[in-house]
Amino acid sequence: MQKLIADKEDTEQVFHIIEALNGNSFEKNFWAFAAKPAGQNLLKEKPYLPPILDDHSWIRDLPDGTVGRAYVEFMEREGLSAQGLVDESEKFRSKAREYEDDMMWYGNRLRDTHDLFHVLSGYNRDALGEASLLAFTYSQQPGLGVIFIAYVGCRTIVKHAPMGARIMDCFWEGKRNGAAARKIIEQDIIALMHEPLDAARARLGIAKPVIYRETLKLLGQHGHTPALQPQAMAGEAVAA
Repeated sequence: MQKLIADKEDTEQVFHIIEALNGNSFEKNFWAFAAKPAGQNLLKEKPYLPPILDDHSWIRDLPDGTVGRAYVEFMEREGLSAQGLVDESEKFRSKAREYEDDMMWYGNRLRDTHDLFHVLSGYNRDALGEASLLAFTYSQQPGLGVIFIAYVGCRTIVKHAPMGARIMDCFWEGKRNGAAARKIIEQDIIALMHEPLDAARARLGIAKPVIYRETLKLLGQHGHTPALQPQAMAGEAVAA
């Protein structure tokens, strides 16, 4: 966790933390997914998302305002690719438990939809946004590793935020919004990319992250950013 706080782009540490703390929650989440008709249909087809999501040519042809166009704009603005997250996970996979084909596909799908979660939930890639999104993700796919990262991340930001910044309320808002929304992992991702973004959020029951947006504005007014300051915070993870 100290390494992740020192560099929030060190994605490999996320996999280590989740493996250490999640116990058998992955298996429980998988079997809950597999018990539903939507999950069963997806398991029959097992679509592999990275090459589809990284082919921006077909997505750019979608109308303005669609989930797909918002996704491409987000990925290009942030300099991201679906394959990049695959590469980070592969650094760790040799040390992780081996799963059967269906579970492996399910784990990959959780990984490959992370940036789509950003687009749908409205959380940016700043440190507060990432922590709030993980709280959202926890409610969608419970696991102690995920909620631990979210909580410690927010607690660390609190120490350097101005008075009145509702950092922990962002954590709880993300958790509530994720619980109220339909499971994104169960959606037909290709069909979802064609939907208007606002309509997709309404259909899925994804509420606006109001407190998060207000908090970002307040931080900016005080000359702060929600990004973690590595040298100031690297030694504070355990205390947080």
